[in-house]
Amino acid sequence: MLKLNRVHHIAIICSDYEKSKHFYSVVLGLKIVREVYREERRSYKLDLEGGSQYQIELFSFPDPPSRPSRPEAAGLRHLAFEVDDVEEAALHIQKLGIAIEPIRVDEFTGKRFTFFADPDELPIELYEA
Repeated sequence: MLKLNRVHHIAIICSDYEKSKHFYSVVLGLKIVREVYREERRSYKLDLEGGSQYQIELFSFPDPPSRPSRPEAAGLRHLAFEVDDVEEAALHIQKLGIAIEPIRVDEFTGKRFTFFADPDELPIELYEA
């Protein structure tokens, strides 16, 4: 039987590297672990860490195709982050000028959550602990 320990990383390809680097490191507050430029691919790779638990790899490539996300498309649906207080986190996101959906309650868990989008319209969820 295959034994998976944990999610090792999540890879995201962005269309505007500097904008996405700012979003993930400043807006979301993920810690930059390492940044490299790969000349042969004309691509940056930025390793980010959140809560010393998961790592996000942010890639830039010349002219990547757009990601279909609405209506729901096959593939990654959204990226979710756990927060202690979803209302406080949503207010922080709003103060940065980012549109965020109204807070909802998960009908199965009773936990509060909300969504907003990264610079490439990848849905980001904040889910209360």
